[in-house]
Amino acid sequence: MSTLRALRAGINVQRSVRSHPRATTVCVQNFSVSSTQTNQGSETFETRSRGGTTEEIEGKKRTKPLTPEQHAYLDSALRVNQAGELAATLIYTAQTPPVVRAHPHLRPLMKHMYDQEAGHFKTFNALLAKHRIRPTVMYPVWQAAATMLGWATGAMGREAAMACTEAVETEIGEHYNGQVKVLLQWLKEMEARGEEVDPELKELVVTIKRIRDEELEHLDHAVEQDAKLAQPYELLNNVIRAGCRGAIRISERI
Repeated sequence: MSTLRALRAGINVQRSVRSHPRATTVCVQNFSVSSTQTNQGSETFETRSRGGTTEEIEGKKRTKPLTPEQHAYLDSALRVNQAGELAATLIYTAQTPPVVRAHPHLRPLMKHMYDQEAGHFKTFNALLAKHRIRPTVMYPVWQAAATMLGWATGAMGREAAMACTEAVETEIGEHYNGQVKVLLQWLKEMEARGEEVDPELKELVVTIKRIRDEELEHLDHAVEQDAKLAQPYELLNNVIRAGCRGAIRISERI
């Protein structure tokens, strides 16, 4: 459990209430643009509907867009998050039949973890659609890989399936922690400059924190269900974690 404590050490967050519907498809919608008109004239300005800061113009505050580098970071982060949650739903879908067949008492737990992952997937689908961020071009590859991983570890038994969950959630927990730290640093810098932070950016931080904590809950469940008794545990853990890191790096770029 030292790994779990280390993942949580940097940020102290209360866990949020978990309630998410299923999500199955990605639908890219028109990217929303906000337009505001000053009282003194007909000048209109537009900003992308993402998090940003505000500044004074003719006595009125407007949303100040993030820098191109910050936009690029968010595009990459949200694309990876959506791909990761897709993979998680497919892993659980493939694992559940053999695991539940052999261990019927695990049906509620498997459903609970799947439902949370499906809710995460729906959340990131909506964010990609709202901001017109394209999914990774590796989408079909990750679909096939996640399904195969889920089927293989499920067929190997309860311990192997849980070892898979432990490995995946360890990497995902670290991944989300990194994003939260970056976004919190942005907020700190904006506030230090006396800038008002767009509520949307604050809400994104809250959302990622909540999802991170739910992923780490899955890690807890996996360890409780004897993930470390899987054979061969070290090989499974190392291979799956390396695969997750590779998929993250690729999805960040394409």
